Amino acid sequence: SVFRVFFALTMAAVAISLSSSMSPDSSKASNAAASIFAVIDRESKIDPSDESGRVLVNVKGDIELRHISFKYPSRPDVHIFQDLCLSIRAGKTIALVGESGSGKSTVIALLQRFYDPDSGQITLDGVEIKTLQLKWLRQQTGLVSQEPVLFNETIRANIAYGKGGDASETEIVSAAELSNAHGFISGLQQGYETMVGERGVQLSGGQKQRVAIARAIVKDPKVLLLDEATSALDAESERVVQDALDQVMVNRTTVVVAHRLSTIKNADVIAVVKNGVIVEKGKHDTLISIKDGVYASLVQLHLSAST
Repeated sequence: SVFRVFFALTMAAVAISLSSSMSPDSSKASNAAASIFAVIDRESKIDPSDESGRVLVNVKGDIELRHISFKYPSRPDVHIFQDLCLSIRAGKTIALVGESGSGKSTVIALLQRFYDPDSGQITLDGVEIKTLQLKWLRQQTGLVSQEPVLFNETIRANIAYGKGGDASETEIVSAAELSNAHGFISGLQQGYETMVGERGVQLSGGQKQRVAIARAIVKDPKVLLLDEATSALDAESERVVQDALDQVMVNRTTVVVAHRLSTIKNADVIAVVKNGVIVEKGKHDTLISIKDGVYASLVQLHLSAST
């Protein structure tokens, strides 16, 4: 009887000791779980599944940003834009340039309504985008970013995702041809059925970017958004991808965010962003001739870094 009591007390002491040692880990796990569920349960201010709003029958692609002020919710003390105004004519290409952190990529985020401006209006063909159906609005835009996100699927499936997975074979091949991707895809052993691997690891940087371009244009968007689309590529890959972009930009309203001179110098309009506003706007030859101009200084800095 004494032995049983001793054994029970010993086992209880061991259990208490083990549970005490795990207490810090349990506390960390509880806090981590609370943080995760807070993110999962958070309701977005902009509901991507909301099907209310207008749908335009014919889209030309005229875009205007009127007196835009904006700061990120996570950094409420930092003003990204203060009374920014910008007009983009349908079918034209505008390049946004400026120092890092000046808000160039933020323009693209606002155009897709990932965020709404604190004040001011953004319009598409004269209609405020807040009044448009969000899903429809995003279908009118094709985005190509610096690091394309490819899924662990076939090349065919990754391109088709640009149209919600509902693209026909003809549309997929046509988009691949226009983006200079059809040639290398056809040269692969399994062609369009080639698995790209997690985040596209089976493809080179230039190949991934061309697949991303094909995905962006398979839905035939009226507006093309290029966010540093060639900045992570080597010179040869950049040339091939830039050739593809030059083809798909024809007759589309295109907003280009880039640092490289080769990407922006042929734009119809170059807008220089600084301190939350557009400080210079015009074609390359005009801006480069402005003595002590912001654009001229950026170009000189780029050329110095390249040599």
